[in-house]
Amino acid sequence: MRAKLPNTSIEFNPGTDLQSAASLAKTADVAIVFAYQWESEGMDLPNLSLPDSQDALIEQIAAANPHTIVVLETGTAVTMPWLDKVAGVVEVWYAGSAGHKALANILLGDVNPSGKLPMTFPKGEADLPRPLIAPLPPNDEGQGHFAVNSETRVSSYAVHYDEGSEVGYKWYEAQHKQPLFPFGFGLSYTSYAYSGLSVDSSAKTVRFTVKNTGKKTGTEIAEVYATLPKEADESFKRLVGWKRVTLAPGESQDVTVAIDPQELQTFDESKDTWKLTNGEYGVLVGPSSESTPLRASLRIH
Repeated sequence: MRAKLPNTSIEFNPGTDLQSAASLAKTADVAIVFAYQWESEGMDLPNLSLPDSQDALIEQIAAANPHTIVVLETGTAVTMPWLDKVAGVVEVWYAGSAGHKALANILLGDVNPSGKLPMTFPKGEADLPRPLIAPLPPNDEGQGHFAVNSETRVSSYAVHYDEGSEVGYKWYEAQHKQPLFPFGFGLSYTSYAYSGLSVDSSAKTVRFTVKNTGKKTGTEIAEVYATLPKEADESFKRLVGWKRVTLAPGESQDVTVAIDPQELQTFDESKDTWKLTNGEYGVLVGPSSESTPLRASLRIH
């Protein structure tokens, strides 16, 4: 940031003292809070909250400066009780050794962000399929083996997944739970409009138009979803295709997405095989799983 803004005063505060951090933020034109959630293999998070009182820090900074940007360095979704009080949120995940350069390009507008969320961010843990993870039973007699100080001990940890195909974004739709941010969501420094949806049922292709309605060149990831016939007994839509499209301001592009029939199949347990149900499928197109302004149908005989 200093290299890109040589004439701008940039000051750092570790955030360990809330009052000191808020005082500095109050004097700034823009405050940027870097928040983290540490994760690794072999551990479970106790919840989806940011650790080490970071939510309180963000609340204090946002109260002192309404132009507060939160940069999240996390490996999964987090809750954001302060969301309505900040000017923006940038999810950078674990960005790696060159992440600081990429982030500076995004924050300063040198690069127009085009990423979309690969998971759903819930409003709270209560909306998760499994809000609580039960502790390991003290007298567990499972089959898992691991070594400790050259000794082999036996342990197991059983979790029963009974939600079937209601996984990820499908769970939230099937359970009528409104997420904080849906699967496929992502903002940019421009805007896009979708129009002209048509479906070729025999070729199983979808065509539509995406237009850049803003003032900056950007890349949109257009997403295609499908709902199955009633006979399939599936109440939610599923992602069946997408296309990445780069557009100059005012530019439109016709997009064609082929739907692989495998993406429409369900598993028949009684016959131990996958099947493609005959009937009318809904086709939905848009920028995320929660925003699909274009709708049509596809018929399979």
